[in-house]
Order: sequence, then C-alpha cells, then structure tokens
Amino acid sequence: QVQLVESGGRLVQPGGSLTLSCVASGFTFSNYEMSWYRQATGAERELVARISPGGTPRKYADSVKGRFTVSRDNSRNTMFLLMNSLKVEDTAAYFCKVGWGSLTYWGPGTQVTVSS
Repeated sequence: QVQLVESGGRLVQPGGSLTLSCVASGFTFSNYEMSWYRQATGAERELVARISPGGTPRKYADSVKGRFTVSRDNSRNTMFLLMNSLKVEDTAAYFCKVGWGSLTYWGPGTQVTVSS
C-alpha cells in the first residue's frame, strides 16, 4: 500500500535552516508529482511546494519563495524540502502528499517549530 513518511522536523531558531525528508513506498515514485503542505495550529492546510516527476518544474507558495527549495531523488524514492531563513510563521506540521485520479495520500507529518 502507499506509504509516505516525513522526518526532519524539530525546534529551530529564527534564521536557521532545516531539511525535511519524505520517503515514499507502494507506488512508482518517479512517475508522480509530489507536494509539501503545512498546517499551523488553527489554520487550514496550505501548499508549500510542488515538484514534477522529473524534478522540474517546481512551484512554491509566495510566502516561501527564495527561502525554501524542494527536490527529489527518484533512485531513493525520497523528496526533500530545504528550508532556509526560517521565520516564526513557518511553524507548522509539514506533510507530503501524492495523488492520482480521485485518490490522495498523505504522510503523518513532521512538526517544525521556529522559536527563540
């Protein structure tokens, strides 16, 4: 079955950097667009970044452009999110997502907390 497992979230100071990983299994990873979403407490889940099957094109939310970079390693069935210049408002649970047709799969999420 499809599984997505995020990791890498932790407490980090403002201005710091962090890399999240999403390991996928149960489907042909290299065939599908992958996405990162985040959800802050009391807020709706929002798209952070999206990456095409081959690595380009990539799309970013305006709030993270120039600070976050999404990438993937199809040989390792893994997607990454490099987050630089982190801000307090980046605090959220981060999720990876894949979908096709009417099906959508989410990982359990990893918590990123940006605080001094």
